[in-house]
Amino acid sequence: MNKVRRLDPVLIDQIAAVEVIERPAAAVKELVENALDAGATSIEVVIEAGGKRLIRVSDDGAGMDAADLALAVERHATSKLSHGDLQRLTTLGFRGEALPSIGAVARLDIATRQHGGAQGHSLVVDCGIKGRVMPTSTTPGTRVEIRDLFAGVPARLKFLKSDRAEALAVAEAVKRLAMAHPGVRFALHGEGIQGFDWQGFAPDSDGLERLGQILGADFLDNALEVNAARESVSLAGFCGLPTLHRGNAQLQFLHVNGRPVRDRLLQGAVRAAYMDYLPSDRHPLLALFISCDPALVDVNVHPAKSEVRFADPGLVRGLIVGALKAALSGALHRATTTGGARALGRLAAYAPQSKPPGNWDWQASPAAPAAPGFAGMSEPMARAFAGPDADDASEAPLGAARAQIHDAFILAQSRRGLVVVDQHAAHERLVYERLKKARADGPAAGQGLLMPAIIDFDDAALVALEGVQAELGSLGLALERFGPGAILVRSTPAVLGDINPEALVRDLADTLLEGARTMALEQKIDHVLKTFACHHSVRAGRRMRLEEMNALLREMEATPGSGQCNHGRPTWIELPLADLEALFGRK
Repeated sequence: MNKVRRLDPVLIDQIAAVEVIERPAAAVKELVENALDAGATSIEVVIEAGGKRLIRVSDDGAGMDAADLALAVERHATSKLSHGDLQRLTTLGFRGEALPSIGAVARLDIATRQHGGAQGHSLVVDCGIKGRVMPTSTTPGTRVEIRDLFAGVPARLKFLKSDRAEALAVAEAVKRLAMAHPGVRFALHGEGIQGFDWQGFAPDSDGLERLGQILGADFLDNALEVNAARESVSLAGFCGLPTLHRGNAQLQFLHVNGRPVRDRLLQGAVRAAYMDYLPSDRHPLLALFISCDPALVDVNVHPAKSEVRFADPGLVRGLIVGALKAALSGALHRATTTGGARALGRLAAYAPQSKPPGNWDWQASPAAPAAPGFAGMSEPMARAFAGPDADDASEAPLGAARAQIHDAFILAQSRRGLVVVDQHAAHERLVYERLKKARADGPAAGQGLLMPAIIDFDDAALVALEGVQAELGSLGLALERFGPGAILVRSTPAVLGDINPEALVRDLADTLLEGARTMALEQKIDHVLKTFACHHSVRAGRRMRLEEMNALLREMEATPGSGQCNHGRPTWIELPLADLEALFGRK
């Protein structure tokens, strides 16, 4: 039997390195956090081969003297716990493991100089072998170079991904830190990635410009500000309109006291807030920043410091859900600008490339319309075009209705251009919001049936319906068990008017069965309301009068969430006049 013995210090550092520095991105994150803790206002990162061959992080922070530099590469040495209290961490780094861990598995070269210092100092650690601190000529701040990462443990290299994949992970780590520190210049250069050099913004910046640099112009144009506080926790940031969504959560960025985190509690709160606007397989874009007393959050639950634990998780979750819902509700009818841009892109593919002659007179054309309407246009459409302008609502956000095409889409003229509305999707959302309000205000009125409807169901559907029988009754849908395999419908929600009770209840049973195992009761009721709304909404194929179209537009403008239907799709798009003119070669 082998004797118990102490591990070699170099081996200890190598084991720690595998935990703390699992890939090049982790090393970059640790070095950039050190730079931020040192008060840097400019940080530059250079990588080669995805960071496997070279990582260089340069900053203009406080720098170190010779004694600090020598101690910085020793295990469990740190400048960030002067008070010795792990419960009140005010810095990003604190473990004192990053530099010695890196030095154990790579060649680590540090050059540093304090501001006002007469000279700088350098130190090399090569796979655990520490050199001497030497004087050197360098600018104020610190430059750290890592060459041949994991050269000390070559077996680790086989677990790394391709150079490009590792480079993208590095870029992601730098971007997450840049989000939380918009006042700092961040630059990244390397192979396999699109580099950047983002100057720092003024101290009073709200951070949206930096988010636009990272998340793109679409987010910048469609972001909603989030600002809320509860007790000793505050929340700030921006969230995207629900119609700006993706198939995964990669563009959701969450920070706690300036630290990028991936936390299930926070991600769950985001899903709960958007549940009313997006299907479960779509994810919004956002960047949120939580600030709280360091004593209220434990950041020491994971070696990579990517997870946190809150003293009062319910408080934090409630704050996020409430703040996001308030921001989304305040957006009312807004939908993303990307819908119109995509539509114009498709139209452009069919537009002629040549301009009409400069002397062309449309009034002399054989195809010129006869006043007041166009030949072959339906009567409601002709009336829409010929309608009086005295009560013109074109200055309203969604404009004034001018026509209905294919009995499915409303065309409205706004001050900015042309608005196209999906009448079924829009009305479905409006009805859903009315039902939600009726539910919140108390039991909804039911409309009794002259002849109760009897509907046959199998056992699974019966169980699903009986599980929410009381809740359905509060919505005006009165159901009773009728024999061994049937349901009796005595009333339907009055707000839905004259509907087919059997079709409604069958769709409702299908909805409940689809999510019976995974949905909580609250989610099931939301799905019930959406089913109700779908049954009562204006269907595609129904011809609408001009006053009906305008009434729909006005209600959309006053209704939270009406910019997207119950399935997360936009209910309307806008085609700017300038883009339409350009499409037809007029500009």
